[in-house]
Amino acid sequence: MTAKSAAAAARATVYGYPRQGQDRELKKAIEGYWKGRVGAPELRSLAADLRATNWRQLTDAGIDEVPTGDFSYYDHVLDTTVMVGAIPARHRAAVAADALDGYFAMARGTQEVAPLEMTKWFDTNYHYLVPELGPDTVFTADSDKQVTELREALAQGLTARPVLVGPVTYLLLAKPAPGAPADFEPLTLLDRLLPVYAEVIADLRAAGAEWAQLDEPAFAQDRTPAELNALERAYRGLGALTDRPKLLVASYFDRLGDALPVLAKAPVEGLALDFTEASAANLDALAAAGGLPGKRLVAGVVNGRNIWINDLSKSLSTLGTLLGLADQVDVSASCSLLHVPLDATVERDIDPQILRWLAFARQKTAEIVTLARGLAQGTDTIAGELAANRAGLASRAGSPITRDPVVRARAEAVTDADARRSQPYPERAAAQRAHLGLPLLPTTTIGSFPQTGEIRAARADLRAGRLDTAGYEERIRAEIQEVISLQEKTGLDVLVHGEPERNDMVQYFAEQLTGYLATRHGWVQSYGTRYVRPPILAGDISRPEPMTVRWTSYARSLTEKPVKGMLTGPVTMLAWSFVRDDQPLADTARQVALALRDEVGDLEAAGTSVIQVDEPALRETLPLRASDRPAYLAWATEAFRLTTSGVRPDTQIHTHMCYAEFGDIVQAIDDLDADVISLEAARSHMQVARELAAHGYPREAGPGVYDIHSPRVPGAEEAAALLRTGLKAIPAERLWVNPDCGLKTRAWPETRASLENLVAAARTVRAELPAS
Repeated sequence: MTAKSAAAAARATVYGYPRQGQDRELKKAIEGYWKGRVGAPELRSLAADLRATNWRQLTDAGIDEVPTGDFSYYDHVLDTTVMVGAIPARHRAAVAADALDGYFAMARGTQEVAPLEMTKWFDTNYHYLVPELGPDTVFTADSDKQVTELREALAQGLTARPVLVGPVTYLLLAKPAPGAPADFEPLTLLDRLLPVYAEVIADLRAAGAEWAQLDEPAFAQDRTPAELNALERAYRGLGALTDRPKLLVASYFDRLGDALPVLAKAPVEGLALDFTEASAANLDALAAAGGLPGKRLVAGVVNGRNIWINDLSKSLSTLGTLLGLADQVDVSASCSLLHVPLDATVERDIDPQILRWLAFARQKTAEIVTLARGLAQGTDTIAGELAANRAGLASRAGSPITRDPVVRARAEAVTDADARRSQPYPERAAAQRAHLGLPLLPTTTIGSFPQTGEIRAARADLRAGRLDTAGYEERIRAEIQEVISLQEKTGLDVLVHGEPERNDMVQYFAEQLTGYLATRHGWVQSYGTRYVRPPILAGDISRPEPMTVRWTSYARSLTEKPVKGMLTGPVTMLAWSFVRDDQPLADTARQVALALRDEVGDLEAAGTSVIQVDEPALRETLPLRASDRPAYLAWATEAFRLTTSGVRPDTQIHTHMCYAEFGDIVQAIDDLDADVISLEAARSHMQVARELAAHGYPREAGPGVYDIHSPRVPGAEEAAALLRTGLKAIPAERLWVNPDCGLKTRAWPETRASLENLVAAARTVRAELPAS
C-alpha cells in the first residue's frame, strides 16, 4: 500500500475512557450498593447507561472504533482475574453465592476475609488488585463481561474493539498466593492460561468482534530473555488460532525496547505503541525492526496521561514518518484516557486564557480525530484547528504565569549543604528520644481521620456562601477537639490533628501555592470508588504564607502529647498533580521543595517537634526502565532532604509511603534520611519489614498493622501477630506501630475499634519484650 492510500485509511480510536460519569454517578451508585440503598439491578442498569453515554460521546466526536471491556466496577485487573477464573480460595464461596458481592469482597475484604493486595499500576496513581496465583491455580474462562459489553456496543451500530489485559502482563503483575512457595513464578502458568484466553477470544469473535486488543504494558519495563520468550510463545500460540478476531497488541507508558521486534514478528495483525515524548525511541526501534509490513499500527501520539494540549504539527510529523512503516496507521492517545479528567469545558473557575492550554479526555478525543483527519485528508482540511493549536501553544509559552524570576533565582542558589541534616542519625535519634520521651513501640496514625459527611458538607457550604468563615472554622475546631480527645482516650503516643480542613493531601497545598491551578470537576480514579482531583502545575512555585501552622498549633494546645505536623512531600506533589511539561521535573521538584522547606521551618518555630512529610509517590514515579532510575532517584531524594534538612537535631522528621513495591527503592528510602518512615505492610504480611532488614536500614520504621483500604476491623491479636513478625526484622527500639495509611476514607466506628485494637496490640507486645 502506498503512503497516500495508507493515509486515506487512517482512523481515530482510543484504548479506554473515564468510567465514572460526568458527576461520578458510578461512585455514588456503587457506594449506595455497599450501604444497601441501591440494588444490583439498578447498579447494573446505571453502569450500562454510563457505557452507552461514553460510546456516544466518542462516536459523536468522530472516533471510528470504540473500546469495550475497559469499563469496571472497581478495577480492570480484578475483572481479568474473574475472566480467567483465578478466584482466591478464601473468596470462592462468596463469589459462588453472589458474583457481584464476591467481586467486591475480593476488592475490599470483609470482616472475615482479607481482600487482594493493592498496588500501583506501573508508574501511575491508579491502583490495581494484585492477582494471587499458585502451582495449583486452575484457570477457567468467564467471558460474560467482555461479551456483554461488546454486544451492547454492537447493538448501537458501533464499530467496537474489546480490550483485555494481555496474558503475559497479567501473570507478570501477579504474586504467589498465600501458601505457595516463596520462589513460585506465576509466569510458569502461561501454558495453562493461554487456552483460557483462546476461549475468551473465540467467544468475542462469535459475538461479532472483528478486532480484539491485548494490552502488554509490562514490556515497557526491563524484561529477561525468559520473559521475552514467554511473550513470543504467547502470541505465536494465540496468533495461530483460527477461530479468532484480528489481534492488536498494545503497550504504553514507555519505550517497548527488546519486546518490539518480538511483537513485530508475531503472527498478529497489529500493534499499538506509545509515540509521545517519553516513548520517542519506539519510532527508531520500529524502523530498525523493519516496520510492520502488512500490519496495522495504532499510533499513540496524544499524551493520555497529562492535560496539556497536543502539539498537533509535531504529532502530524510523527504520523507522517510512521506512514512508511506499516500497512495502516491509525491515531490514538498513548494509553487509556482513564488517567485524565473527563471534560475541561465544565471548569468555570479557570481563566479562559489558561483553559486554552488544557485538554481532558473529551478534548483529547477531539485532537485524535483532528489528527486522523489531517493524516487521511491532508493538513488543509484542519487548517483552522492547526492555527488555533499554534495560538494556544504560543499563549502558554509566553505567559508570565509560567515564570517567576525570584523563584528561579532561589532554586539556582541551592547548595549540597542545604539538603543535609546538621547531625548524623545516631546523634539525632538520641536527642529526639530525650526530647520526646516515647515508649518502645510508640503508636501513632498516618495523619488523616474520617472525613465525615458533615465535614464535607461544611466545606461545600463555605464554598457556596451558605456558611461564613467563622462558622466553618468553629466546625473545624470542634472536629480537631474530637480527634485529639479520641486519640488520648485510645492511648496513642504521637497524635495528629486529623486534617478536617483538607480536601485532599495534594490539592489542599496546591490551592495555597502560587503556580498551581485547582479544578472543580477534574476527577480521576485512584482506586475503586476513590476519585481525586489532581491540581494542575502550570507555573513556578512559591509559598506566600504558612499553610498548616495554625491548625497544628491549635491541636497542640489541646494535649500534652506530641502532635505531628503533616505535609505532603515534593515528589508526591508532582506525582499526584498534572505537571508542567515545559521544563525538567527535577527543576519543578526543587521549587516545590523550597516552598515546603519554608513550611517545615515555620512549624518547628511554632513548637512542633514531630513533622511528617509524606512521600507515597516516590516509588510510583520510579521510571519503568532501570537505566532511567538513578537520575530520577537522585533529584527525588534531594528534593525530600531539601524540604526537611533545615530543622534542629531534636526535631523528628517522619515520612510515609503506601501501596507500592518498596523493594525496588530501599536504598532511596535510606537516602531520604528521615528519622522515621511508616509504610504499608498489612496486606503484604510485613514484607517491607523484611526488605528493610535485608538492606540494613538503620533508622526507625512503622510497617502498618491495619489495612485502612478495607472496612474490616482487625482484632488486637491479629495486629499483635503482625507486630511480632515485624520484630523479627526490626528491633523494638526502632519499630513503630501504626495503620497502613490515613483514615480519611474510613467511618468513625471502625476507626475507633481498629485504633483501640492497635494500641492494645502494642501494649501486649511491649509486655512480651525482655526487660532492658
